[in-house]
Parts: sequence; C-alpha cells; structure tokens
Amino acid sequence: MRTVAKVRISGPKAQLDLELLVDTGSAYTWVQRKSLEKIGIAPFAKRSFRTIEGKLVEREIGEAVIECLGERATRIIVFAEEADIEVLGLDALEGLGLEVDPVTGKLRRSEALLAVPAVNLSIFARSDSRRIDGRERRKGER
Repeated sequence: MRTVAKVRISGPKAQLDLELLVDTGSAYTWVQRKSLEKIGIAPFAKRSFRTIEGKLVEREIGEAVIECLGERATRIIVFAEEADIEVLGLDALEGLGLEVDPVTGKLRRSEALLAVPAVNLSIFARSDSRRIDGRERRKGER
C-alpha cells in the first residue's frame, strides 16, 4: 500500500507544493536539490545514509518548514540527487504529529504522541530501602 502526502515546503525565497511518497523507513524527508535551492534553502552539513540496497551514500542536509494536513514544523531535509526518490520521512511525520493509518494506509493526525511523563520513583524501589537524591531511605520514609 502506497501512501502519498500533499506537502508544502517553505524556504526564504518561495514555497513549493509537492506530492511525496510517505516512507516510515526513511529517517528524513528527501527533496530534489534543484527544488530546494530554487526556494532558497541552503545545506548546512553532510550526512551518510544507508540505502535499501545496503549502499552507503553521502548527502547534504538543510532545514525547511514543512506543512501537511494543516500542521507545520521546521525539520531536517535531505538534498536529494537526480536518481534519488523524493519522500516524506519519519522525522517530519513525528514533528508534524502525523502517522499512517495501518488499516486504510492514509495519512492522519496522531491521536497522541509518545512521551515519558514524570515517573513515580517508588515503583523502582526495593521493599527494604532505596536511594533517591543521593541518600539512603528506609522503608516507610518519604
């Protein structure tokens, strides 16, 4: 099942409307270099990526504002070369609070994002004593 997303990418000079294949196996969003340069996005670093065939490739990365389904976020974007496929990657999906519905295969807003809330440390305590804040505490002591 292929999922395609209508995406707007904004740069300092202009914006670009694209239909990108959603690829949850790709860390970042990939867009053709010439398109990114046209809207004024400049690379700031290079990264190595492993392709699905196991090949190692090096590509430049930059930052862009990405909009999809009414959500907007600044994310890392890869400067794709001509032979590369343009995709909306997992980093953008998570940053935008979006997910692929496993039943329909359509893109949707996430019901909730994963988080690590404040933890009650007593659930990790032994029954006789525990160490919290660098001092030994006895059973029953708060």
